[in-house]
Amino acid sequence: MRLAGLLKAGMVVYLRGDLGAGKTTLVRALLHATGFTGRVKSPTYTLLEQYEVHGVHLRHFDLYRFRDENEWEAAGFRDEFNGSNICLVEWPEKAPCLVPQADMEIMFEILPVGRNITICANTATGRECLISLRN
Repeated sequence: MRLAGLLKAGMVVYLRGDLGAGKTTLVRALLHATGFTGRVKSPTYTLLEQYEVHGVHLRHFDLYRFRDENEWEAAGFRDEFNGSNICLVEWPEKAPCLVPQADMEIMFEILPVGRNITICANTATGRECLISLRN
């Protein structure tokens, strides 16, 4: 809930981790924390799911099945990184020259029992968010 309240329009957040590590589960929790009551689907096949709740525009990308730059342009993904949307990107390494730099990266590690989550900030906006999250 705290993280959901700290994300700002225009932020790009990379979600890294193995299949089943909890990336989509985190997106679902963030959306529910903002008051979204609808179904939150994994965009594994569609590559992008769009959400709007209380004036917050959230874009959830899953690039696991992403194949080439033409697909990026044809889908209009560049337009989604417009400074107004919060963009959460799973598997950003599948489109390294296309996805804008992340403000924050959240890494998920599956442990024998539970998960380890590491959050790194890459920009001033990301650092502000991370500092607020720690306080």
